[in-house]
Amino acid sequence: MKKIYLLVIGMLFVIYNVANAQDDKFKALFIYNFTKYMEWPEAKRSGDFKIGVLGNSPITDELKAFTAKKSVGQQKIVVEEIMAIADCPKYHIVFVPAKASANVSEITQNVANKGVLVVTDKPGMAAALSGINFVKDDGQQTFEISVKHMHEQGVNAGKSFLSLGIAVD
Repeated sequence: MKKIYLLVIGMLFVIYNVANAQDDKFKALFIYNFTKYMEWPEAKRSGDFKIGVLGNSPITDELKAFTAKKSVGQQKIVVEEIMAIADCPKYHIVFVPAKASANVSEITQNVANKGVLVVTDKPGMAAALSGINFVKDDGQQTFEISVKHMHEQGVNAGKSFLSLGIAVD
């Protein structure tokens, strides 16, 4: 009986990890596609196009794999871990995993009007602070959009983009 219990627990753990890995792949794809619909300020249209992930997260490796050899216009995409919130303004997109969401307020203050799209992964964050927030809708990965917060961050979204997600404002 104990072996069956351990086997069931082990199987649930594997299924959970596979599902989370699949979510990270979808999120990486979404983040890359966000680059096609956003307009950054002139100052952010040269050099590398930087995507930062706050802290250590499995999505960093997914983003690196997915964006390898890709670009945004003439800008090569570079994905990095962000270890200090003060570094956030040098990025185009900052992804904040759910486990780091306590830092979103400080991040949004640091990137205000600096052309940095803040993307989060915790329920309610688009309504509160971020430009884009990942959510599940009927089991499907999707995202919420806050035009208000994007504007505060200095990023504009194309009108066609707004129909792709769930508007919160």
